[in-house]
Amino acid sequence: MILSPETLGFLMAAALMAGCIDAMAGGGGLITLPALMAAGIPPVQAVATNKLQSCFGTFGACVAYARRGHMDIKTYKAPIIAAFIGSIGGAWLVQRVDPSILAGLMPALLITIAAYFTFSPKLGDADRHSRVGISALSGLTGVVGFYDGFFGPGAGAFYTTIFLALGGLSILRATAQTKAANFASNVAGLLTMVAGGHVLWIAGLTMAVGSVIGGQVGSHLAMRFGSRLIKPLLIVMSLALTAKMLLDPKNPIHIYLFG
Repeated sequence: MILSPETLGFLMAAALMAGCIDAMAGGGGLITLPALMAAGIPPVQAVATNKLQSCFGTFGACVAYARRGHMDIKTYKAPIIAAFIGSIGGAWLVQRVDPSILAGLMPALLITIAAYFTFSPKLGDADRHSRVGISALSGLTGVVGFYDGFFGPGAGAFYTTIFLALGGLSILRATAQTKAANFASNVAGLLTMVAGGHVLWIAGLTMAVGSVIGGQVGSHLAMRFGSRLIKPLLIVMSLALTAKMLLDPKNPIHIYLFG
C-alpha cells in the first residue's frame, strides 16, 4: 500500500502527539489507530503498523525513565515477560477473528479505571504496600498483554492501574513500569504481526520518528510534574477512549443502545 507524502506527514504528527500522551498516561493508540484507519489502512494492518511505531516510542520512554532511576526491571521481570507472552497470543488471535469482540467490554473497564483515579485519595508520589505478589501481578499483566496484542488502545491505563492499585507503586514508578510492560507487549505483538505479513513498514517507521520525539517529551514532563499531571491525564484518556468506543457504530454496546 503506497501512501502520499501528505498522509505520511499527517501520521507522523499524530504519532508525535500520541507518543507524548502515551509516555505520561497511556492511551496513545486512541490517536494513532484512528489516524491509520483515516488514512485508509485496513484494521489488522492498522493494528500491526501501530505496533511498529509504538515500539520505538515506548522504548524511548523506557530509556528516559530508566536513566532517572524510576524503573526496576529486575524486580518486575516476571510481569514484563508475562505481558510479552500474553501479547503473542492476542496478536495471533486478532489475525483470525473480529477485534470488535473485545470492544464491547472495554468501555466498562475504562470507566472503572477513570473512577478509580478520580476518587482514590491515596494516589501520590510515594510507594505503598503491595496488595498482591509478583505472581498475581504477572497473571494480570499477561491478560493486559493479550489485550494489547489483540487490540491495543487503553492497555497503558490498564497496566498503570495494576502496578499502582495492586503493586503499591507510586504513580510515577507505576507509569515507568507500565512503559516496560508496554514495550514488551508491543514487541511481541509486532513480531507476531510481522510473521503474518501485516506491517506497513514505510508508514510505521515514519510514525516512529514522531513517536520517539513525543515519548521523550512526555516522559520528561511526567517526571517533572508527577501525579499532578499523570492523574488527570489518565482520567481524561480513559474517558476519551470510552467515548470513542461507544460512538463507534460497530461497537456492540453502541448497537445495543442505539440500534
